[in-house]
Amino acid sequence: MQKDKLHNLRHSAAHLLAAAVMELYPRVKRTIGPAIENGFYFDFDFGKSKVAEKDLEKIEKKMHKLAPTWAEFSRHELSVEKSKAEYPENEYKHELIDEIAKTGKLLTFYKSGNYWDLCEGGHVKNGAKELKHFKLLNIAGAYWRGDEKNKMLTRIYGTIWPTKEELDKHLWQLEQAELRNHKKVGQELELFYLHESAPGMPYWLPNGTILYNALVDFWRDEHKKAGYKEVVSPLVNKKELFITSGHFNHFWQDMFHFETEEGEEYALKAMNCPNAMILFKHKSRSYRELPLRLSDIDTLHRNELSGTLNGLLRVREFKQDDAHIYVAEDQIEEEFKNIFKLVERFYSVFGMDYYFRFSTRPDNFMGDIETWDKAEKNLKKILDDSGKKYILGKKEGAFYGPKIDILMNDILGREWQTGTIQLDFQMPKRFGLVYIGEDGKKHTPVVIHKVIYGSLERFIGILIEHYGGAFPIWLSPVQAIVLPITERNTQYANSLRVQLENEGIRAESNTRQETLKAKIRDAQVQKIPYILVVGDREESTQSVAVRLRNGQDLGALKIKDSLGVIKKAIAEKQNIE
Repeated sequence: MQKDKLHNLRHSAAHLLAAAVMELYPRVKRTIGPAIENGFYFDFDFGKSKVAEKDLEKIEKKMHKLAPTWAEFSRHELSVEKSKAEYPENEYKHELIDEIAKTGKLLTFYKSGNYWDLCEGGHVKNGAKELKHFKLLNIAGAYWRGDEKNKMLTRIYGTIWPTKEELDKHLWQLEQAELRNHKKVGQELELFYLHESAPGMPYWLPNGTILYNALVDFWRDEHKKAGYKEVVSPLVNKKELFITSGHFNHFWQDMFHFETEEGEEYALKAMNCPNAMILFKHKSRSYRELPLRLSDIDTLHRNELSGTLNGLLRVREFKQDDAHIYVAEDQIEEEFKNIFKLVERFYSVFGMDYYFRFSTRPDNFMGDIETWDKAEKNLKKILDDSGKKYILGKKEGAFYGPKIDILMNDILGREWQTGTIQLDFQMPKRFGLVYIGEDGKKHTPVVIHKVIYGSLERFIGILIEHYGGAFPIWLSPVQAIVLPITERNTQYANSLRVQLENEGIRAESNTRQETLKAKIRDAQVQKIPYILVVGDREESTQSVAVRLRNGQDLGALKIKDSLGVIKKAIAEKQNIE
């Protein structure tokens, strides 16, 4: 279904929700009810009435009862006085009516069944036929107009789809998303911890640190092969650095900054670009050094609003797999081809489908339009020639250059924006970067800013939900666990664990006095890929019974063979579904 038709369906469902609530709670004051991604909501002031999650079923039944009586949505125009008369003692609607009247726009109402409401339009043609496949989801609090100084209203969320199959699929996705919620799974697997002492700044527990370092090691190895040189730069810098880069005018309010006793202003860096420019400029450069690929994974800080923080998905402290590549203009296209190969390497390892978004000049851009046009023309040609799928993001570029964002779809079909590749002609000029060309003259390099993971914290949050915590073997904090059947097999189990560790396999042994069934169940809950069971028979034959976390039984293997199977799976970055 086309996007505008889905919008109309969801906006119409919001009207239906309001109609049902008005019949069940006649004294309620309705406010606004827009269509949103995958659904709709409506905000109400219930006064002294109490509405809870348990009441959603009653409201939903009323919606189903009303829907067959709804036909087309008819449009009506009313004066300010008559409009307000439709909402006696409803200060919310009166406020909206006054605002609309001041703009000179018409006050329009749409009616279907016995319900009508102030509305700009955008509805289905026949409510009785189309308003069928919906579900009310939850209740939340919401301030009127999003201002915490205003009254808290009751927001009811719902979803609606053109077909029952689409509704069922979406409800399944919501159920799975809750089961895979990275905050829940992260706690169960002891990956990270969030504490009020540092809002938006995760504590990484031992298991999470292993996962974190595995991702960094992979990034480091792949970039070393691709000719990148890793650097480290200061985490705190003077304000003047960000004035030169342009971030002071575009980003200062989102940075943690402070003044010293000597009256100088400093900030925790929120991006690596300015420092990368300093690193290029610290000595004279020649065309022979280009492309110069500098990578770093320093810690960054951004002063996100507390209300926007969300586990690992929105944090204040994070690391970014950054790189700044200095090239001559005639090297841009070839370097992008190399970057696209790296992107494919990384995302294929995780089994993620992805595509690009080409984002163009924003309204608050830095530099001259002529240079921007040249940069955008370059990027568009590169994308067109690559054959990669991409969409257009109008005015969504960085303030210093157009960019290509990486959009991936997880196993539930949800879209995430992760990495980004930016083409920058502006910042090198502001820092006065030059290299000596083959002609003996000074030239300004072009900088390509690149991240593939994006924020490591956010990427790990996405990975947790993508895999539901059942990570590929190379990322699993514990790759194998040894379970002795009886206490007399404990020594053999521990010796096997030591052999696994000596082969570079992250292993544990569970020697608690529990039944084997309980130990296996616990290992599966912890999503450990390989479960190695040892009893008297295995000990006498120097073998091990190998099970996978998905329940598959590989049977008895000699120790050497079991080590080979696990090491091969790690080296090939396999996963156990």
